[in-house]
Amino acid sequence: MILTKAHQKSALAAKEAAQWIAFAPVVFQSARVLRETGILQELENAGSEGLTLEEVAEQVKISIYGVRVLLESGLGIGLIESNDDKFVITKTGYFILHDELTKIHMNFVHDVCYEGLFSLDKSIALGKPEGLKVFGEWSTIYEGLSKLPEHVQKSWFGFDHFHSDHAFPDALPEVFKHNPKKILDIGGNTGKWTIACTTYNPDVQITIMDLPGQLDMAKSRMKELKLTDRVSFYPTNILDETLPFPKGHDIIWMSQFLDCFSDAEIVSILKRCYEALDENGSVLILEPFWDRQKFEVASFCLQQTSLYFTALANGNSQMYNSETFIRCIEQAGFTIVEQTDNIGFSHTLLKCIKSKDH
Repeated sequence: MILTKAHQKSALAAKEAAQWIAFAPVVFQSARVLRETGILQELENAGSEGLTLEEVAEQVKISIYGVRVLLESGLGIGLIESNDDKFVITKTGYFILHDELTKIHMNFVHDVCYEGLFSLDKSIALGKPEGLKVFGEWSTIYEGLSKLPEHVQKSWFGFDHFHSDHAFPDALPEVFKHNPKKILDIGGNTGKWTIACTTYNPDVQITIMDLPGQLDMAKSRMKELKLTDRVSFYPTNILDETLPFPKGHDIIWMSQFLDCFSDAEIVSILKRCYEALDENGSVLILEPFWDRQKFEVASFCLQQTSLYFTALANGNSQMYNSETFIRCIEQAGFTIVEQTDNIGFSHTLLKCIKSKDH
């Protein structure tokens, strides 16, 4: 048996890691408040000379007590160091303050996930997103997405779009290398992929297929950009197996979409793609698989994101590993003919065609 890094830790190091986990919610909120109150910014502004406790309190207009407990927590977390009664920001503190990916992840966890994750145990037991009740009585977050509080929507879309937007420039040449004329964008959300396609290729026609509430947001955007002559809309409930998918498209495209569904639902959706697709057509799937990442921390982020799906999104989906996902594709009657890793930060692009022996 090959020991992982976790197994290779000494008992002392393992126990220390356990304490970090035990206090993880405290660590998270402390780091967030150090950022939001401006304490980290003031320490960065002071440079290597640093600031005293009293100077920080004066700058951010918070009590000595409030600043003291935050600074001392920051010392333990590693965001701050002290020297001669002065505090300075560390490299980790810098990334909490400035790194775009870190800020997006923190905002998503705090605004979207934090309260709902308290019901993770119930969500696991029932197979339903019990944590979603902090926002409303919907069966999935997608039904209520357009009704979420504005700051929650902002963090949700910021998280979703950040990862997909960085993948689109790499994905577009792969999609258009065979010059498709008509694309069905399933789960098109607010239409960002459709906009990218119509910008990249002046002739392509796109149909966005999604829930009616999602399409309302996309329609408004297409009107603003004067794309209504090239973009059409197909409102539907993807989970209703009695509703067929529209036919006549060269490519069926799904970006960060199928991870919103269970294994069985993925197979069901792909089977309906199979029925809608012409013999020469293809399904293109863009997904971040946690087992196909260049960096260990990327795998970690995706594995933890799965629990958002469990507690808040729908109770039965996740960020998949590629082996599980590929089994679903094959069960639906498709063969993967191209697999391109390292699309954007973390995505894999799969090109699927109908299996000849299906």
